[in-house]
Amino acid sequence: MQLILASSSPYRRELLARLGIPFTWQSPAIDESRKTQEAPEALVQRLAYEKARAIWQQHPKAWVIGADQLVRCDGALLGKSGSAEQAFAQLQMMQGQKVELLNGLCLLGPSGDAQTELIPYHVLMRKFGEDEIVRYIEKEQPFDCAGSLRSEGLGICLIERMEGEDPNAIIGLPLIRLSAMLRAAGFPLP
Repeated sequence: MQLILASSSPYRRELLARLGIPFTWQSPAIDESRKTQEAPEALVQRLAYEKARAIWQQHPKAWVIGADQLVRCDGALLGKSGSAEQAFAQLQMMQGQKVELLNGLCLLGPSGDAQTELIPYHVLMRKFGEDEIVRYIEKEQPFDCAGSLRSEGLGICLIERMEGEDPNAIIGLPLIRLSAMLRAAGFPLP
């Protein structure tokens, strides 16, 4: 059974490799714009599905994994910062706050049937100063992470507490839920 990860994220590839299932990856080209009045929970699930579908249309006999993540802080939605200035603004907003990471996950199979789920995860950010933000950004350059939070690196130093069903969700690929999806699809996992 061919398995494809519809993502350009090296972090998601590293996580998926932990399961020991052979897979390839391909970057999906989709419009990630939010629709008018679309709830954040619906947005991440839709984008996970659309990423998987974009790759599945090229490989209709494959199983395709799509994933998307947003950070919600005090009502604002934060995606990838893309720059030091935006990363600074995101981290300054998040400091001392409880933030929610919304993960959309989709497994699309050869029949065209999709399993799509929402996996939330909560992080309590500690209070930190501007000098800590600057040092973190200079050392980590977290411009490709939602909310500029790279918890698998130095970002862990900015966190007071994490809460949720799967610690991998903070990195962007909830492996506990994905493992259940893959087992249900017939992939041999312990």
